[in-house]
Amino acid sequence: MSCPFCSLPPERIVAANTAGWMVRDAYPVSPGHTLIISRRHVGSFFELSDEERAGMLGLLDQAKTEIQASHGPQGYNIGINDGPAAGQTVPHLHIHLIPRYTGDVPDPRGGVRWVIADKAKYWA
Repeated sequence: MSCPFCSLPPERIVAANTAGWMVRDAYPVSPGHTLIISRRHVGSFFELSDEERAGMLGLLDQAKTEIQASHGPQGYNIGINDGPAAGQTVPHLHIHLIPRYTGDVPDPRGGVRWVIADKAKYWA
C-alpha cells in the first residue's frame, strides 16, 4: 500500500522546510484545517530527531500565523494521532492544526479530552 503523504502532488504543498510539508487538510473539519507532515516517513512523533521536531514546530507556527491572518479563528486544537490505538489511520506522522471558532460547537470545554468521551466532562 502506498503512502498518500509520501506521494503528495506538489500543488498540495503550501509550505515546506527540511523537516516537513504544510498542506490544507483534504477533509477539513473547520475552515483553515491544516496538516504538518514529516518529510521522513515515520509513524510517530517520538521517532523524530530534535532537528526534525523543531522544523515541524516551525511549520506549525507558520501555519497558525497564516490561518490567523486569513480566517481569524478564536482558538486552535493541535493534535497528533500517534498509533492505531489513538486513531491513526495513515501511518505517516502528521500534526493537525484545527482552527476553532466561537459557536462552532455548543460547548467547546474539554477540547481534546473528548477523544475519550466518557472521561471528558471532568467538571460535571
